[in-house]
Amino acid sequence: MSDTLDLLVTLAASSLRLATPLVFAAMGGLLCERAGVVNIALEGLLLTGAFAAAVAAHATGSPWIGLAAGILAGSLVGLLHALVTVRGRANHIVSGTAINILVVGLTAVLARALYGVSSSTPALPRSARFAEFEWPVVSDWPVVGPLLFQHIPLVYLAPAVAILLSIVLAKTRAGLRLIAVGEAPDAARSAGLSVIRVRIVAVVAGSAIAAIGGVFLAIGHGSAFARNMSAGRGFIALAALILGQWKPIPVLFTALFFGMADALGIILQGVTVPGVGTLPVQFVTMIPYVLTLLLLAGVTGRSHPPGALGRPWPGEHS
Repeated sequence: MSDTLDLLVTLAASSLRLATPLVFAAMGGLLCERAGVVNIALEGLLLTGAFAAAVAAHATGSPWIGLAAGILAGSLVGLLHALVTVRGRANHIVSGTAINILVVGLTAVLARALYGVSSSTPALPRSARFAEFEWPVVSDWPVVGPLLFQHIPLVYLAPAVAILLSIVLAKTRAGLRLIAVGEAPDAARSAGLSVIRVRIVAVVAGSAIAAIGGVFLAIGHGSAFARNMSAGRGFIALAALILGQWKPIPVLFTALFFGMADALGIILQGVTVPGVGTLPVQFVTMIPYVLTLLLLAGVTGRSHPPGALGRPWPGEHS
């Protein structure tokens, strides 16, 4: 019984940690898409945040400076996407795909230029990383301590961002303006709102939030940047966004579900099944991706994205 309980606690705690980058990426994408801008560049934003954070934390010895660098780098990539799609009225999917490809190549080139990293040494030098937040007394409690009170600060920040974003969108004037721009930009413009300005701000802010997920991967969950370390998490975050119907709290729980699937895949590595033998690593690591496909297939045709999502708005040129 004790072994079973320990396994469940380990699974739950690992789920929280592995869901953290998905939550940040999904919340960043949600902010962009509620304003009407498709952002499939989440994969590139995770890599951007991870690389910038690892470089800055390695150079300064401070994970908090690494966090600031990751947010800044994500904002700049988001600004590029916003200018191309909102100002330039380019196709959102094409722009996001181009950014994903650009970031994969650019981080590899910069890693080689700065640290001599090549295919034989795929990771940057180790960086300063976030330590677990120290909770007095409660962190030593059985079950509850390992489950809730032995995590780094970013794990607690992720659900806080989701809750804050939910309040902002539902209760504040800025949030209602953003929703209006994403649903009916013509009506928003007639009410005196600058559609272009709101969309650019939303994309930059959303990209900064998504990049925090990459910061977690590089100097939270790990202690170094490795090429392609996002490993498809940006696309899983997009799936969480669709399954959660572009609403912060449902998206949060969907990301937690995918985090649990990822944690389950890790725990099942090396498990021996009678009559089958040891499960192949490739089989268990594909669990979250298979679940993503199955769940997306189940909601096809029943999702309700923002009314103006992905549609260029030519009504304002200044």
